[in-house]
Amino acid sequence: MYQLQLNPLDQIPKYKQIVQSVIADIERGHLTAGVQLPSISEMSEEYYLARDTVEKAYRELRERNFITSVQGKGYYVLSREPDKPKILLVFNKLSSYKKEIYYAFLEALGDRATVDLQIHHYNAELFKGIIERSLGKYSYYVVMPHFTYTTPPEAYLSVLRTIPPAKLVLLDKDVPELHYDCLAVYQDFARDIGGALDAATADLVKYPRMRMILPSDDNYPVEIDQGFRQFCTYNDKDFAVRENARDEVLAAGTCYVVVRETDLVELVKKVRQTPYLLGREIGIISFNETPLKELLGMTVITTDFHHMGRTAATLLLAGRHEKVRNPFSLIPRGSI
Repeated sequence: MYQLQLNPLDQIPKYKQIVQSVIADIERGHLTAGVQLPSISEMSEEYYLARDTVEKAYRELRERNFITSVQGKGYYVLSREPDKPKILLVFNKLSSYKKEIYYAFLEALGDRATVDLQIHHYNAELFKGIIERSLGKYSYYVVMPHFTYTTPPEAYLSVLRTIPPAKLVLLDKDVPELHYDCLAVYQDFARDIGGALDAATADLVKYPRMRMILPSDDNYPVEIDQGFRQFCTYNDKDFAVRENARDEVLAAGTCYVVVRETDLVELVKKVRQTPYLLGREIGIISFNETPLKELLGMTVITTDFHHMGRTAATLLLAGRHEKVRNPFSLIPRGSI
């Protein structure tokens, strides 16, 4: 008799689990065209399920053309051409950097998959709605799990747990609280900034003071703050974290680490209004590479966004459930 893969502890409704189990076995070749499925009565008795639950699952499978019903005989698996995987991307926002990930992901997939994109805007309730509406409709769910500081972790962890681990891909940030392995291509923000600043240690000797400009209203990972503080403490720097650059009074011997580009522009303006020389009395390190920063000779610490998108797509297509830390590096230029 056909064996369903049901998890009694799973939060996914039982009828959805039946649908996912049958589809997965069809895609793996365990259920081939013409194979008869157990009757509704057999399925409900074998797995202690309500008849309505099995009927609902079979109805959805029939509507999605995975099975057919023959009057008086039962339910049979339909002949199907191999489908391209359907992938749902759920990003926190669509900045220029996220677009770079998105286009690299699409480029690496080529015509081997179809992709839909949704944005949750750091909102756990919006994220929950997106996932609830899409469960069972996609082969993979690629999620950027960035949420506001005030969001209780369980608000998004409970949603992530409804996605089967084999179908979940975490992008840009790992979520160790899930306590199971799934594919992840992520930044380790605290280690990344610490390692990048370590690479600039020789240039930072002339700056006894360091300031990070890190807005609290843009939902940047708190680990950035932690990594900066750890570096400064270990290297005996006088340091502080500011909300913005607007009220900064520049003093010689200070190096700024700037996350947001509007604050970078503000700092550069302030430097130009003083006798201080950028890269001598005042240092600036900016987050994330852009062509304009290269043109301006701005030192940056950055992850490789193109590499992140390409790696996620490549591992997904290969069926490899690995956790991969994305490359992060310092690009030294004249601003320090």
